[in-house]
Amino acid sequence: MGEWASVARVDEVTASVPLVVDLDDAAVVLVLVDDEIIAIEDICTHDGGDISEGCIVDGAIECPRHGARFCLRTGKVLSPPAYEPLHVFPVRIEDGKVSVRDDRWD
Repeated sequence: MGEWASVARVDEVTASVPLVVDLDDAAVVLVLVDDEIIAIEDICTHDGGDISEGCIVDGAIECPRHGARFCLRTGKVLSPPAYEPLHVFPVRIEDGKVSVRDDRWD
């Protein structure tokens, strides 16, 4: 099971600009959605591009390369060309710090 890693301060995470952090050499995007901090992998499942470069609208992020859209809360694909969801990582908030756990291989 992956360990919790402190990756950012709560006040660094916003709803409009994705914050890219490092989690055990993996790029993870933090974004605020309805007062909840969400952590998703920073790789579009369509072609491997950085999803963090995309636009955030109505709780979804759009890949800047080919327009695939993903739900930030669930990682679910909302529009092609992607068909595989993004991984959403567990997030924990303590003492104003955001911690994320890599549970992909649990």
